Amino acid sequence: MYLRTTIYACIFLFGPQAISQTCCSGGVPLSNNLGLPIEERGIWQFGLNYDYNNLNTLNAGNTKLDDDSRQRITNSVLLSISYSITDRFALEALFSWVNQTRTIRQFGNVNFTETSGIGDAILLVKYAFPEALGSKSGINLGLGAKAPLGKSDLTNENGILLTADLQPGSGAWDSLGWLSLSKAFDFRPSATFSGNFIYRLTGINNSYLNNTSSYEFGDVFQANVGYTDQFLLFNTVFNPGLIFKYRKASVDKINNSNLPNTGGEWVFIRPELSVHIISNILVTLRMELPIYSYVDGTQLTPTTRFIAGVYFKLNNKNNTINL
Repeated sequence: MYLRTTIYACIFLFGPQAISQTCCSGGVPLSNNLGLPIEERGIWQFGLNYDYNNLNTLNAGNTKLDDDSRQRITNSVLLSISYSITDRFALEALFSWVNQTRTIRQFGNVNFTETSGIGDAILLVKYAFPEALGSKSGINLGLGAKAPLGKSDLTNENGILLTADLQPGSGAWDSLGWLSLSKAFDFRPSATFSGNFIYRLTGINNSYLNNTSSYEFGDVFQANVGYTDQFLLFNTVFNPGLIFKYRKASVDKINNSNLPNTGGEWVFIRPELSVHIISNILVTLRMELPIYSYVDGTQLTPTTRFIAGVYFKLNNKNNTINL
């Protein structure tokens, strides 16, 4: 009973610095790296991304507080694999490894916590509707699930179970819906306007805190809308883009009760650049910066985010690699 009471006390004492950081604006960025394009039948696609997310901004509602004593950093490595069964039907899987750190500096003391491990994974079934919005357009739909492959019962050096925000996995199955839209216009054939929308319906971890509680991260809606172009320089193809991202997360629940200091809304701007280094390798660089946030209660929110990735395609028809 004493251990259980201590754990609950820690959850509510450190809620603004801990749990809220994952469910709302930190944690493993699975949805953020989902959605490879659907290619011709027999095409394999592989992607390897590194995602760095630094949260060092403390907000109350939409007000930034003058407090830099808390910091959260998430380093993630994500492997994407996609196979086109037909020209319209494809499967995609996303696997993750995550390292998370949390630093709290108060009254001359430093509290540092770090965890690492395999994270959860996603399997997505996708179908394409080419020319659905007229010429040079497309709509892709997808349905999938997040499988709880990552551990959700790690403990600290004293054997105390870590709270949900620092676990590599969520301990629950989630459902996902994915929609991708794209359209090019005759006035600028090399340019594309696109939208990417994801809704994640979270499941419940019924074995939280050594099977004494249930925990449910808030459902999440995410929209990415932007513009990309293409130009040739030094015989190399460059694709610059500018994306606006909106993210809304519902509050977390513990034992079916709302957890304070979780949930909120965010708007980010994301300049990005893709470069065809050689014919069979595509390198992508993205920088994500917050321009608006409104959080429930007091929470850490993102300060800066950087994503770097490399992609290539394998044509299974003739065993050639192409891009």
